[in-house]
Amino acid sequence: MIYMDNAATTKMTPAVIQAMLLCMEDIWYNPSSLYAPAQRAAEALRDARARIAACLNASPDEIIFTSGGSEADNQALLSAAQAGAQAGKRHIISTAIEHHAVLHTLEKLEREGYKVELLDVNSNGVVSVAQLERAIREDTCLVTVMYANNEIGSIQPISEIGTICWEKGVTFHTDAVQAAGHLPVDVKVQNIDLLSLSAHKFHGPKGIGALYARSGIPMTRLIEGGDQEQGRRAGTENVPAIMGMAAALEEACSHMAENTQKMSALRNRLIAGLSQIPDAVLNGDPENRLPGNVNFSFEGIEGESLVLLLDQHGICASTGSACTAQSLSPSHVLLAIGRSDEMAASALRLSLSVDNTQTDVDEVLRVVSRLVKELRGKRTVKVWGNK
Repeated sequence: MIYMDNAATTKMTPAVIQAMLLCMEDIWYNPSSLYAPAQRAAEALRDARARIAACLNASPDEIIFTSGGSEADNQALLSAAQAGAQAGKRHIISTAIEHHAVLHTLEKLEREGYKVELLDVNSNGVVSVAQLERAIREDTCLVTVMYANNEIGSIQPISEIGTICWEKGVTFHTDAVQAAGHLPVDVKVQNIDLLSLSAHKFHGPKGIGALYARSGIPMTRLIEGGDQEQGRRAGTENVPAIMGMAAALEEACSHMAENTQKMSALRNRLIAGLSQIPDAVLNGDPENRLPGNVNFSFEGIEGESLVLLLDQHGICASTGSACTAQSLSPSHVLLAIGRSDEMAASALRLSLSVDNTQTDVDEVLRVVSRLVKELRGKRTVKVWGNK
């Protein structure tokens, strides 16, 4: 099997599994209890929080553990919006290509009376910093722009946006679910106030994530029931998963340079090969993109059919976001960068990890080229038959 759907989820590394096993076997106690064994679990929790914070250049008390990126996005947006409303500010700026965890939360806030402004992106999927700066108003309480897009891999100018928001006194949130562990993140240097991440996107376990919230930002609790996470999120912490996330993020950040070099080389080889297919169009920025992301549209085919055929050949891929895989609607991201409904529906996303090899890439190129040709041939026969 060739796995190229790492944007959907990644395989846990041996170091992550070992960290979780040690925790489950030896320190499985409730970290809120007072007896000595439980305090060992509490110490492990403090250790993991500090290690994750260090990877982001944050303080440990600025890390809130969540169930994943979607919860972190929800809490970040709802917290900033409520704080804004208390100050008489109800204007929020975002982009048309955000993950649905952000877009659906913004729709909820619109129903509650907030004014949401979604900025367009260019044909490469990148927002204009100048346009964003012009959009900020006196009543703007939040700017939320994803660090890197989950479908097309385009990286946004996060540092520039953070600087503008800092200068204008506007809270800045970034959904860094696809970026954390793959791109350098420094919340202080980049002037990020709120940041979401999810462990299973950088070879950690599923069901665990984190929200970085700059000290001083008031947080709205989504879950009531206890005083865990300094009163910011109720519920007994999943210590084994948290330890796994800490191990995964540390491992990813410590090997980021070499991993980026390897994945970028494989990505570029894949892009060069797929570009040779007639009427194939690369989606996303050709250079400023995630090291493992490749997204193409192939005129005259259905992406879903191609993905199913690839599965029959032992190749795991996707048409786009795994969170909307059951939807029949064209990708909102591809429509936002100017693709037609037909071209959006013909998309194939291949997302690499360090486990992939040049042999994998060459096999995928061979199979995709043949399958695209076959699918186009069947479409031609069908059209002529209908005549």
